Amino acid sequence: MARKLKTYQTSLGFYDLAIAAPSMKAALEAWGAGSNLFHQGFAKKTDDPDVVAAAMAKPGVVLKRPAGSSGPFAEHADLPDLEDGGTKPKKSRRPEPRRRTAPNISVEDSRKAAAQFERDQKRRDAERRREDATRDKERAKRERLVAKAQAALDAAQREHEERSEALDAERRNLEKRVGGEDARWEGERKKLKDALRRARE
Repeated sequence: MARKLKTYQTSLGFYDLAIAAPSMKAALEAWGAGSNLFHQGFAKKTDDPDVVAAAMAKPGVVLKRPAGSSGPFAEHADLPDLEDGGTKPKKSRRPEPRRRTAPNISVEDSRKAAAQFERDQKRRDAERRREDATRDKERAKRERLVAKAQAALDAAQREHEERSEALDAERRNLEKRVGGEDARWEGERKKLKDALRRARE
C-alpha cells in the first residue's frame, strides 16, 4: 500500500528545493544530498499551503525557486539576481501567485499522488539499474581488452627473454671458441717464431 506523501523543503546552492515524498530518506535521495540535511537542520517538513500544493501536484519531482525568495516553486526556476546580493529573484514573466489557503487534499488524491511517486521511483530505480548494467558491461569489456593486451605483452616478453637467453648462450659459446682459438694461435705463433729465430741463427 502506498505511503502518505509529505512535503519537505531545503536550500541547496542557488535554490530552495521542495518535494512531495513518502519519507525524509526519499526526499534526500531525490535531492542528491550526500548527508542527512534534516539532522543538520538544513531541511524540514513544511506545511506551507503554497509549497504543499505545488509539491503534491507533482509528487516525486524536485521543485525549485531562487534561494531566499518567496516565489512559487516550479520544475525550472530562474537564478537569483546577484546584483542586489541575491535577495531578489530575477524578474519572471510569470505573475506572482496569490497566497492560497491550505489545500484540501482528499485521501484519494493523496493515495494517487503516493502511488504516482512509487511508480516514478520504480522507473528511476529501473533506469539506474539499466545504467549500472551498461557501465558494468563496458567495464567488463575494458577488463577483457586489458587482459588480452596484457597477455599479448606477457607472451612477447617471455619470447624476448627466451631469445635473449639463446643469444647469450651462443655468445658465451662463441666467446669460448674465440678464447680457444686465441690460445691455439698464441701457442702456434710462439712455435713458429722460435723456428724462425733458429733459422736466422
